[in-house]
Amino acid sequence: MLTELGKKAKEAEKTLMIATTEQKNKALKYIAQALIENADEIIQANTIDLENGKNNGMSEAMLDRLKLDKGRIKGMAKGVEDVVLLPDPVGRVLSETTRPNGLNIKKVSTPLGVIGVIFEARPNVTSDAAALCLKSGNTVILRGGKEAINSNRIIAKTMREAVKKSGLSEDVIQLVEDTSRESANALMQMNEYVDVLIPRGGAGLIQAVVKNATVPVIETGVGNCHIYIDKDANVDMAADIVYNAKTNRVSVCNAAESLLIHKDIAKEALPKIKAKLDEKSVELFGDEEAVDIAKGIEKATERDWGTEYLDYKMSVKIVNSLDEAVDHIYKYSTGHSECIVTENKEAAEEFLNKVDSAAVYVNASTRFTDGGEFGFGAEIGISTQKLHARGPIGLPELQSFKYKIYGNGQVR
Repeated sequence: MLTELGKKAKEAEKTLMIATTEQKNKALKYIAQALIENADEIIQANTIDLENGKNNGMSEAMLDRLKLDKGRIKGMAKGVEDVVLLPDPVGRVLSETTRPNGLNIKKVSTPLGVIGVIFEARPNVTSDAAALCLKSGNTVILRGGKEAINSNRIIAKTMREAVKKSGLSEDVIQLVEDTSRESANALMQMNEYVDVLIPRGGAGLIQAVVKNATVPVIETGVGNCHIYIDKDANVDMAADIVYNAKTNRVSVCNAAESLLIHKDIAKEALPKIKAKLDEKSVELFGDEEAVDIAKGIEKATERDWGTEYLDYKMSVKIVNSLDEAVDHIYKYSTGHSECIVTENKEAAEEFLNKVDSAAVYVNASTRFTDGGEFGFGAEIGISTQKLHARGPIGLPELQSFKYKIYGNGQVR
């Protein structure tokens, strides 16, 4: 079954890679329209997934990731429409030079080819990934988790019918309906048909792909995101930023998990931040100083500093300096997103320069690490690696390049 999908993807790649911007945008517009028109059918399928998730003991945070309603489906359609408005990344001349022998050499952006996307219980990834791959000239094989199979099946069917209506091959988008571990492992080793694999999900999924794949992988991120409250911070601003970064949506990778506070401001800042977090019943796990400053904070263990909770939980540490905060981040961060809250411009620049994560903020919530918020229309994931793609994976990151060389009879 997977071999058949791979063959179809390779065949569809031949036409998609040379499709015009107008052809691709037409297909994307049809997809956005079809998602809205089929919202009731998608929600009906999603209801089955939600019920199965509840019966299987899925956490509230994961159920929130899984849930679709008309508002979220409109958001999915909007994400596709936003991709329509973005410049076509295919065929851009990245550099050009003429050699002394007269050869004209152009470095030109090209699609990666066939992209495999393995993801878990977020059905919106199905449309985000498909839209970005289509616009960037890549065919895509989607393999979601069993938690969202009914939702994914209807979304994929809707998109394929829309693409076919536009005149392109529906096989530019395909879904692996077998959600067994065997199908995932097989996709990871389809070197003959798959050019790049992108995992999107929890730490377990990402590490399984990184360790088992023979296909090249763009590693996306587990998010142990930190917020450092500097001694020169505006405390009210700090409380608002921490509250948003932690509680706006706890189940996502750009939610803040760790809070660092300078000792000079801790007695003022920590109680105010905790009072704000108490509104959402966030559990705090702190070092001895944090426990002494504010009641209701549990003693942290070593494990807490490196945990991506994806829940209403957060670790708290009091630090003596900006450098100590940076050292802590270096030790425990996953390289996703970090923030400093400060009114001191020199401290802000020092933090930006010293912290080596994909996204580093001054006085803003880590929740903005998102393809849509960055103006990319959508994203396939957040890359925490340093090769090729880093941060939100949008259209430019789904490109490779080739050299076009023009001569007039040169021989060597």
